[in-house]
Amino acid sequence: MRIAVVGGGIAGLAFALALHQRGLACEVYEGVSEVRELGVGITLLPHGVRELTALGLLDALQACAIENRESVFFNRWGQRVYGEPRGRHAGYDLPELGIHRGRLHGVLWQAALERIGREHLHTGHRCVRIEPQVGGAVLHFDEVDGQRPAPVQADVVVACDGVNSAVRRHFYPHDQVCYGGINTWRGTTVHKPILDGRSYIRVGSIDTGKMVIYPIGDNVDGQGNQLINWVAEIRDPQARMNDWNRPGRLDAFLPTFADWRYDWLDVPALITGAQQIFEYPMVDKDPLPRWSFDRVTLMGDAAHPMYPRGSNGSAQALIDARTLADELAASPTDPAAALVRYDALRRPATARVVETNRTLPPDFIIMKVDELSGGQPFDDIDRLISQDELRAISEHYKQVAGFSLKAPA
Repeated sequence: MRIAVVGGGIAGLAFALALHQRGLACEVYEGVSEVRELGVGITLLPHGVRELTALGLLDALQACAIENRESVFFNRWGQRVYGEPRGRHAGYDLPELGIHRGRLHGVLWQAALERIGREHLHTGHRCVRIEPQVGGAVLHFDEVDGQRPAPVQADVVVACDGVNSAVRRHFYPHDQVCYGGINTWRGTTVHKPILDGRSYIRVGSIDTGKMVIYPIGDNVDGQGNQLINWVAEIRDPQARMNDWNRPGRLDAFLPTFADWRYDWLDVPALITGAQQIFEYPMVDKDPLPRWSFDRVTLMGDAAHPMYPRGSNGSAQALIDARTLADELAASPTDPAAALVRYDALRRPATARVVETNRTLPPDFIIMKVDELSGGQPFDDIDRLISQDELRAISEHYKQVAGFSLKAPA
């Protein structure tokens, strides 16, 4: 069975490693000609760490990550709204980790090199078109660095080529990203530890400006400073969608946070201390009625791009990878049936996450408090809303996302 994995990102490499673990071979086709550690931060929730642990990668990840102790919410005035322990501190068997996305990808890539072999990891192969055939499909590639790779025929094609997937576009040619007027800017800053240096912090809401802040590297300069990942989010129905292909500009968003100075953090200083800023639109896509088409299916962001709220996109992609590997291993002589079962298992579950990230994400906690306080400072949070009510919002998201201790996935 010739399995072609389109895209060598988090989903594609995790899937390739899961196949190898189950005795199934594949070829990975990655668009870039050189794999480098790029990007900013990412949070791995316990159900995502579970999948990576099953691939034997926990030690390598912990060596270059920060284990989160708590998740904490503040309003735009710097007042604490709600907090809860996370990962092992909350009773999970596995940690919640903050890590540089490039480091995570590097760990997966190194494992693939060692286990699968460089000869099966094809860089410089950017898929631009798929040609489904009876019992398989042919992949066509773009010219990269002056060369156009020859087409590839496969018995099974798994598209892990991201939100702008060429494979998805074949089956849904009019598919578009959904943009609701929220733009984001992201960066990393070398900074002294914030709070206890193990906190995932949300400040404000998208209606008044929101910051997500967490550490992804410890003592990065030998002086005790951490590498802090931050994301600024602003909703403006009149704003044009950010272009994720260009660097971010401070004047486009810094004024929103100019007076966000608290006794525990100077937000403008954190932002201006970044060496590089990226801009991204907050986009997703409507859930699809179908992922699998005979011998071709979708995975990760190619299947279910979602708002980056709740740190759940990578976890869902990793669960996709393990689920499809299991199904293919269960019926290697009937891959089309395996793809149908995978579709039935994963599509409804991820659709619920996509919808919840739009309507009732974890930061709804701050949105609710802003509504009750009129967006003004409060004297006593318990007079506005109880901690039990705020905890219920958090618990609802965990259940939808599949990592609630009360309802394990």
